[in-house]
Amino acid sequence: MSFFKMPSENKTQSKAQLNNRIVRIKPSSGLVSLKLNELWEYRELLYFLTWRDIKVRYKQTLLGAGWAVIQPFFTMVVFSLFFGKLAKMPSDNVPYPIFSFAALVPWTFFSNGMGQASNSLVGSANLITKVYFPRLAIPLASVLVGAVDFTLSFAVLIGMMFYFGLTPTLNIVWLPLLIVLVIVTSLGIALWLSALNVKFRDVRYVIPFLTQIWMFATPIAYPSSLLKQPWNTVYGINPMVGVVEGFRWALLGTKTAPGLMVIVSAAMSVLLLVTGAIYFRSMEKTFADLV
Repeated sequence: MSFFKMPSENKTQSKAQLNNRIVRIKPSSGLVSLKLNELWEYRELLYFLTWRDIKVRYKQTLLGAGWAVIQPFFTMVVFSLFFGKLAKMPSDNVPYPIFSFAALVPWTFFSNGMGQASNSLVGSANLITKVYFPRLAIPLASVLVGAVDFTLSFAVLIGMMFYFGLTPTLNIVWLPLLIVLVIVTSLGIALWLSALNVKFRDVRYVIPFLTQIWMFATPIAYPSSLLKQPWNTVYGINPMVGVVEGFRWALLGTKTAPGLMVIVSAAMSVLLLVTGAIYFRSMEKTFADLV
């Protein structure tokens, strides 16, 4: 009994064909797939993009990573002077400096991520026009860079808590979920703004104004307890409201537990992320031409 065996020459030829197979990249049409599996395949690229942005941010700076602490700290000083001392703003029975700083830590992470990511595609024009990779990696890397700043400012926050004689409560177990909520919110807004900025370059001029309005629409300098139900829950439509009040509740043990507010904010964050990702992918085919 005999078996058919492929000659060694044919084996070599078939392997060469597999190794040299053609991958055809086509523009998307109709309902687009998010292709999140590509992000995992290009995870090393995501790491290097994040590391590149970290080095660019602190390159040739006098204070380096110290700016991650200086910005929220001096904002806290200004708020404490004008809102805490002069306006006598209530602070949920905790010292006003720690009350405002606990809100500024997640807010700074969010606002920096939104600002950096909105211009990330335009800033990576040379890379986009030459190499194929999932474009979602660029704004995602810009958002993840803020994790370094967040870690430093969070360490200062813990130090301030001990200075004021405050210790974290058992509610701190919810803190990782709140951090995820900040990332989801920042990335959702970043996907919308980065894609819009490729087509409409004046978007970058709107970002500072939007950030200022959004900050005062978020209970950073004042507590959300000033609003009564049901407006307190409706206020959670601003996704950063649930995050800020959640941070205070988890770390400082404030009596105003977010409750339904966090649920509403989380729903809005997920909505922003999903719609932002869909819009980003639908516009992705035009990035190389417009950027």
